[in-house]
Amino acid sequence: MVAAESWLDRAAALALHGPAHGPNPRVGCVIVGADGAVLGEGWHRGAGTPHAEPAALADAARRGHDVAGATAYVSLEPCAHTGRTGPCTDALTAARIGAVRYGVADPNPQAAGGGEVLRGRGIDASLAPHAGCADVNRRWLGSVALGRPWVIAKWAQTLDGRTAAADGTSFWITGDEARDHAHHVRTQVDAILVGTGTVRTDDPLLTARPAGVPDPHQPLRAVMGLTDTPGARIWEDGTALRLATRDPREALDALAAREVRTVVVEGGGTVTTAFLRAGLVDEVHAYIAPALLGAGTRAVGDLGIGTMSDALRGQDVTATHLGADTLVTAFFTRGHQ
Repeated sequence: MVAAESWLDRAAALALHGPAHGPNPRVGCVIVGADGAVLGEGWHRGAGTPHAEPAALADAARRGHDVAGATAYVSLEPCAHTGRTGPCTDALTAARIGAVRYGVADPNPQAAGGGEVLRGRGIDASLAPHAGCADVNRRWLGSVALGRPWVIAKWAQTLDGRTAAADGTSFWITGDEARDHAHHVRTQVDAILVGTGTVRTDDPLLTARPAGVPDPHQPLRAVMGLTDTPGARIWEDGTALRLATRDPREALDALAAREVRTVVVEGGGTVTTAFLRAGLVDEVHAYIAPALLGAGTRAVGDLGIGTMSDALRGQDVTATHLGADTLVTAFFTRGHQ
């Protein structure tokens, strides 16, 4: 008999088929019979579509399986509320599921409590903590816990920490592979935020174009600052959001009101530094090119740190080679305030 952990591994893998962006978490579900046979599988495909549990139940029905008495392994606690779709607890109850194991308790107060609801109906439902299920929704879970969008600070720099030369030129610090990776990240988030200085200097489109092709998902483009930038390309189609503030918290509040769960702050340095000083950066993506300038714009400005013992230290650090460049990714718990 396969252990619950292995079935939750499968549920986590199914969850990854769903979109990384959007207001909802990624969730996978696998329904297993008493003999260990898989009866049905499903995952949530995005806001407004069936959740993972109803999708798995529908899959079982297509296969001709009766799921009465079976066990449902779900990456996230089944929801107990009515949103765009009905409660998953109701779907599981109606199908006469015998037991439910979920890898992560739902922290969202609007949807939480599904396990208790199921137990109250006589269904053996319990949390089986699973690191893989938590990793799938690390950003979403962080956003819910923080009560604001998860913030990724992204920049490209030289070895000596410069994002532009002394004359202001910055194209291109990194090579094609690094830039393509950054575009792929854009396809996984809800919003991109820059300051008016970046709009004036670089006139960016801020669209997601992996391999040079516009992605079906285009994140909300937001510009924060008090300076007008008339004529910039970002305003041409009327879809970009103007945030007339220099306060990172106000900017995040405005994005949260639009159901943004994850935002990439792409600078420039003034905006990035403001978010770091405010303790509002949860993840950093630093694309580092093997180049030296010796002068020019710094990636990060003064953070008010006077001694090495107070340095911001990243956790779960990874380094990925992208052609001649290196992407360093790190998570910062100081942002969890």
